[in-house]
Amino acid sequence: MELIKDFGKMWRGVLFALAIAVPAWLLGKRFEVIGGPVFAILIGMVLALLVPAEKGDSLVAGVKFTSKKVLQWAVILLGFGLNLAQIARVGLTSLPIILSTIATSLIVSYVLCRTLNIPSKISTLIGVGSSICGGSAIAATAPVIEADDEEIAQAISVIFLFNVIAALVFPTLGGMLGLTNEGFGLFAGTAVNDTSSVTAAAAAWDGMHPGANTLDAATIVKLTRTLAIIPITLALAFWQLRQARRAGGEVRNTFSLRRAFPTFIVFFVLASVVTTVFALPAVVTAPIKELSKFLIVMAMAAIGFNTNIVKLVRTGGKPILMGLCCWVAIACVSLGMQHLLGIW
Repeated sequence: MELIKDFGKMWRGVLFALAIAVPAWLLGKRFEVIGGPVFAILIGMVLALLVPAEKGDSLVAGVKFTSKKVLQWAVILLGFGLNLAQIARVGLTSLPIILSTIATSLIVSYVLCRTLNIPSKISTLIGVGSSICGGSAIAATAPVIEADDEEIAQAISVIFLFNVIAALVFPTLGGMLGLTNEGFGLFAGTAVNDTSSVTAAAAAWDGMHPGANTLDAATIVKLTRTLAIIPITLALAFWQLRQARRAGGEVRNTFSLRRAFPTFIVFFVLASVVTTVFALPAVVTAPIKELSKFLIVMAMAAIGFNTNIVKLVRTGGKPILMGLCCWVAIACVSLGMQHLLGIW
């Protein structure tokens, strides 16, 4: 009975987010370098300015549900796209570069958080999004650190900006630097934030170098990076638990497994294990991955609607600077590690 009552409050907001998600998803398919999540956030923020307050109030419960719970469901389904054995086998050679770039981004974001006095949650989201896999990493991390919708929207916006620049600039930059096909695959896979932008950059390189076939290599490297979601989110969960204990003024001897390991992350890991153990074929996992991506777009639509666009623009300078520093540092470390390993 309680569930029916809750649904009665939420259905308008859920359908509203769905109505935004459909055109945003289609636009993302048409303009992959931008992606559906960014279109959804932008449409949501514009509609937040246009929808009358009385109608907006009727949407609140469903929009909040979509931005929180639907986002977690999307992350769980994302696990079905990760065959751990295949990624470990193919992506092992890129591991030193991946670890170096991830560490670099997290260190840069931490230092800038301290020196520029940027809110810690935004810093964490930008650092994780830059180093791992853009929007998907932000989607997985945000519930763990209890980031609000405006912080998520700001981080996604920063990541989007440098995704577009990377997709447009990196193929030409790689040619100027004399990168090999293997080298550019590693460069795109480790230095571009979001999967769609990785594929866009690699496809552009293949177009400039017929027969290069860097797209598959760059995608595998990117998927290997995605695995870092698991240890990063678990580490952040432990950190949150520690901070909560400190805030309470006492150190408890009991250990909360549920708080240390957020349920949706546990299911994300289980989904990856199921895919690996049963070697699920692409015909099974591909539709699940697409559904996961659509749910992320739907959640971003809700997040955009909950975001104050004026405040976002007004406070966006420092986060953009952080995103730039993380992006440049990752690109330099990726190229430097390739040079040290003799790949470039």
